[in-house]
Amino acid sequence: MNQRLLKRGDGKPLSVLSGSGVFQGYASLFHHRDPSGDIVMPGAFADSLKRRRPADIRMLFQHDPAEPVGTWIDMTETPRGLFVRGRLDRNVQRGRELISLLETGGLDGLSIGFRTTLARHDRVNKARRLIAVDLLEISLVTFPMLDGARVTRTKAALWALAQSFFGKGPNTIQHGAN
Repeated sequence: MNQRLLKRGDGKPLSVLSGSGVFQGYASLFHHRDPSGDIVMPGAFADSLKRRRPADIRMLFQHDPAEPVGTWIDMTETPRGLFVRGRLDRNVQRGRELISLLETGGLDGLSIGFRTTLARHDRVNKARRLIAVDLLEISLVTFPMLDGARVTRTKAALWALAQSFFGKGPNTIQHGAN
């Protein structure tokens, strides 16, 4: 299997191991203003995540409802933003294409689709602070609205990192002693 480590603009590595459809990253970052003037605040996703399971929030390609490409495994608000882990569907042609694009670094953007349920206008910064949103979908995109919303790792890359610490592959781990 082939592993690639690339440096992204925010200094975070993007790790990809060939063939893995599982990936993780930040779909949204708190306190960062996007080009449309929106700033997502901590806790904005809390109510939505209580009402919906991750699998109920659609994973799309380029926000196109005709392009479902996988399912979300889990979503968590961290102090940094909305952290997500998802699985691309290898049985869907676009899913296979996206796995390849993630491996080569041709695509790594994430973008959220939502309805605003509570916002406050910040006249000083000429921004809209999103206090609560109803999260409908998260898309893999070429150009995310928020530059730091990116895929950061794949599940296989995490396994490779563990292997680097222990120097053993999955077929060489010994259990017990004789």
